[in-house]
Amino acid sequence: MLGSSDLVAFVATTDLDRARAFYAAVVGLSVIEEGPFACVFDANGTQLRVTPVGEIRSAPYTVLGWIVDDIVATVRALSAAGVIFERFPGMDQDDIGVWASPSGARVAWFTDPDGNVLSLTQAL
Repeated sequence: MLGSSDLVAFVATTDLDRARAFYAAVVGLSVIEEGPFACVFDANGTQLRVTPVGEIRSAPYTVLGWIVDDIVATVRALSAAGVIFERFPGMDQDDIGVWASPSGARVAWFTDPDGNVLSLTQAL
């Protein structure tokens, strides 16, 4: 039924200005709409609506992720912009925080200013 409809992604924030700065300046997404109820970004053709809430209930899992061609270069660029990559117990992550999954995909995680878990994946 919805297979031919565009997907809209949502992420919550307690500070819309701070989230706008992060997703625009650090992550590199273009703002396509701003208002008191959301800051909307173009995430390579998918709308990402960052919406203000009174309180964040951070999920202990990834809420947004990007597929990248070169995870090492992307991790280094984001690290240079001040992003700190997460390390998880039991995950054999390399020196920059990249984990090699059993399928061979490589994954790294970081958080936005509200603690939402974001990921990068480089497929085989």
